[in-house]
Amino acid sequence: MVFQGSLFGSNDAESNNKKNKAATQASAPGEPLAARMRPQTLDEIVGQEHILGPGKLLRRLIENDKVSSMILWGPPGSGKTTLAEVIAQLTHAHFFRLNAVSAGVADLRKIAEEAKKYRFSGQRTILFVDEIHRFNKSQQDAILPHVERGVVILIGATTENPSFEVNSALLSRSRVFVLHALNEDQLISLLQRALQDSERGLGRWRVTVDETVLRQIAIFANGDARTALNVLELAVLGSGDPEDTGEPVEITTEMIEDAMQHRALQYDKGGDQHYDMISALHKAVRGSDPDGSLYWLIRMLEAGEDPLYLARRIVRMAAEDIGLADPQALSICIAAQQGVHFVGMPEAGVILAEAIVYLATAPKSNAVYNAYNQIRAEITSGQIDPVPLWIRNAPTDLMKKLGYGKEYKYAHDYYKDMQIDDPDRPPTGKVQEYLPERLVGKRFYEPGNQGKEASIRTWLQKRNQSEPPDDKS
Repeated sequence: MVFQGSLFGSNDAESNNKKNKAATQASAPGEPLAARMRPQTLDEIVGQEHILGPGKLLRRLIENDKVSSMILWGPPGSGKTTLAEVIAQLTHAHFFRLNAVSAGVADLRKIAEEAKKYRFSGQRTILFVDEIHRFNKSQQDAILPHVERGVVILIGATTENPSFEVNSALLSRSRVFVLHALNEDQLISLLQRALQDSERGLGRWRVTVDETVLRQIAIFANGDARTALNVLELAVLGSGDPEDTGEPVEITTEMIEDAMQHRALQYDKGGDQHYDMISALHKAVRGSDPDGSLYWLIRMLEAGEDPLYLARRIVRMAAEDIGLADPQALSICIAAQQGVHFVGMPEAGVILAEAIVYLATAPKSNAVYNAYNQIRAEITSGQIDPVPLWIRNAPTDLMKKLGYGKEYKYAHDYYKDMQIDDPDRPPTGKVQEYLPERLVGKRFYEPGNQGKEASIRTWLQKRNQSEPPDDKS
């Protein structure tokens, strides 16, 4: 946890703030290259033109010192903390910084009390919470009243979707700004800046790197500026100490590969990588691509995903995307879930692979899924209709007198006349209406043309064209 600003010291907020900014700008001995090269002005920030470009809202707010509560959401190394540090240097407000990993409610209360003193003297307070998604509900609730009353201006940084990780009440009082991972050219620009900067970077050393090597670093970094700078620094340091030898250093592909070592699979079982990959898996199945389906399945398994979670999602896919086009798909996926539970990893991976290939190559239909959603929407947003009298239960004489169950036709009395499997004779129409009167004739379930549903579609078409049965009463 880092406080920038005294909680219990001088009342001279402006003086303290100047000290904070000086401390922010200074580089501590032994700081890694990524920390030394952290941008100190808006113009030094690479990327994020969609929110920091000339004339953009966030840039105007920062330059005019009118910052309001916000959540900065972006992947690692995209510049969330950097942006907060730049705001700390440009603002006239008192600036506190907390890391949600180590801070608690007591720390928040201390800052709130200090902020109230500054507010009384006309001084604003900005509270930056790094990794705000690490705060639990009670900790986020502790911030809320102070944000609501304007005691503090909150800047939260998170790698996780704030819709899931930040309380809705806190989120509604903050503006969310999305930061994007840096592209390869932007990362190369940062690396070149580090090689040329003699104050904070590697410029005082005679380091040469071919652009193709820099691009390799950028590809490896996968949008993360911190990772890119760390790899470059490690490669340079691994070549010896240029300050001791005075010799120029040329960074080669082999040196970069040695610095990178094995590329760990980027995956956070509770974060965006998790949701992105399960989305990719689901879409590959829906698109009938067994290779893509297997790739994302195995990538998640190798990254440590819970195989039972994958089994549950596979069962859902069987119902949502295959449906009655292949009714056997659901049974196979339930069997796969039981197999995973019984066998465990790593053997369970093959069981899941068999199920996923079956789904990818099965005929597809979302007709049941669509019917479910249409009816759900009808129920939740439309008129609520009473149950028709003729299909209500009538357990008492009073209910019978009121017409409950009157004119109900017991379907089994009519089924013997329905030759459903006879292709030469269409089935008898449905016995009677079962929808509320307002919805009579509406079709929610529209079978597809693949697999088993093609025959269901034909049967329903024949049934709908048939006359209802004679009254057996």
